[in-house]
Amino acid sequence: MLKRFYPDFEKDSAYTIEYESLYEAGYRGVIFDIDNTLVPHGAPATDEAVKLFQRLHTIGFQTLVLSNNKEPRVKSFADAVDTPYIFKAGKPGRAGYEKAMKNMNTGSSTTLFVGDQLFTDVWGAKKAGIRTYLVKPIHPKEEIQIVLKRFLEKIVLYFYHKEMEKN
Repeated sequence: MLKRFYPDFEKDSAYTIEYESLYEAGYRGVIFDIDNTLVPHGAPATDEAVKLFQRLHTIGFQTLVLSNNKEPRVKSFADAVDTPYIFKAGKPGRAGYEKAMKNMNTGSSTTLFVGDQLFTDVWGAKKAGIRTYLVKPIHPKEEIQIVLKRFLEKIVLYFYHKEMEKN
């Protein structure tokens, strides 16, 4: 039952993923969460984020930011990193992920998702058949509903790590 929440991969940061290797392996689109995945919650795009998107576009990737946040927040970030966006995405529902893939002209087998939350980001992407990367939250300060979810995430990740040790 918990396996539906398990990420395909874990990384310390969205900035340490080996995107060149993934492109060589046939991936063509990357969907990102914003808050606490690329920047602290509510923060504007950083130079590091801008450079990451430039790098991805140079490699040949299509990119898109997918957020449950409101349009002013998502649009300002997406404009700064020069990528399309979907706001009020309804994660973990599949529709936002499917709309993102349609926007990028990719399919589930050629798309990656990078996010920091199991119960919205990872679960939604997995329901859409997308390979997932769970990254560590950038900043510990979070809204109360996310703090509560983090407690439950720790339980799921405990069992995930136990299973990974067996393999």
